[in-house]
Amino acid sequence: MPVRILPFLLVMLVCAPLVADEPKSPVPLIFDTDIGNDVDDVLALAMIHSLESRGECDLLGVTITKDSPAAAAFTDAVNTFYGRGDIPIGVCRSDVTPEAGKFLELANQKDNGQLRYPHDLASGKAAPDAVDLLRKILAAAEDQSVVIAQVGFSTNLANLLASPGDQHSPLSGKELVQQKVKLLSVMGGAFTQIPDHKGRYGEYNIIKDLPASRTLAEKWPTPIIWSGYEIGIALPYPHESIENDYGYVPHHPVSEAYYLYSPPPHDRPTWDLTSVLFAVRPDAGDFQLSEPGKVAINEEGHTIFTPQTGGRDRYLILPAGGKKRVIDTLIELSKRPPDASETE
Repeated sequence: MPVRILPFLLVMLVCAPLVADEPKSPVPLIFDTDIGNDVDDVLALAMIHSLESRGECDLLGVTITKDSPAAAAFTDAVNTFYGRGDIPIGVCRSDVTPEAGKFLELANQKDNGQLRYPHDLASGKAAPDAVDLLRKILAAAEDQSVVIAQVGFSTNLANLLASPGDQHSPLSGKELVQQKVKLLSVMGGAFTQIPDHKGRYGEYNIIKDLPASRTLAEKWPTPIIWSGYEIGIALPYPHESIENDYGYVPHHPVSEAYYLYSPPPHDRPTWDLTSVLFAVRPDAGDFQLSEPGKVAINEEGHTIFTPQTGGRDRYLILPAGGKKRVIDTLIELSKRPPDASETE
């Protein structure tokens, strides 16, 4: 007796493989960074370019919370090195960490009278205000689509929340975030006991602009995933990669910045890289998540997590035995050459 296949089942059988093979759309990403205060921001930016070359994200803009004019110039130099010198860059004017730091002057380094790392944004003084850029990007985005990786201070995002309607959108900053942002991935705080430290730990990104950090924790309206201090120190970037993997060009901004900041054999913690990795690949299984809850920040800059059903916040947990896998992923993405544009 012949087997009858009902028409709707036939459609399902034919269409199912097509649906399963449909590629994911790139994650619309904003990178908010205090680049120049540490070199892990540079590695994280290199990762973003690698992920974009793989078709996994679309870097909509970079906003900077280090108030040094050299930070924007260096960021533009790195973006240009990776073939994306047109990515918009916004800056804050907060007077928080205004010093140039150890490696930002690479943007002005010249060889035979020519910039070692060509770029056209000479100084943050010529860059737009970060809040204006954030509002412009969000207003043009699809609803509930944008992911923000905040790996510096909360200055820009706290100011965004307080911003009024403008030429980009009649919505307030908080309303605009609620409408357009899907997820905020924050490198900040500490959610376990830190080795060799007594009591709660006041993490750098939180305490350097504490009022902004507290505003963000209190008022941000969309889900937040926190990558605590404990995650980055558990996943040091092997110095052997810096020594061996970036020599495909005579000068590389990532390795040169690393050497200027703290040269090998130093293995730098990967704080900012972990937030970027989760922001773009939340379903990859690299990390586990805490139960839902609410993060509050006290007057000393300590992050306090309270479990709460349906809570806005979760924090990253490194799975047992998962260290090598994550480090290998971070290396592979960070070292990828700028011309490797094929989807892998």
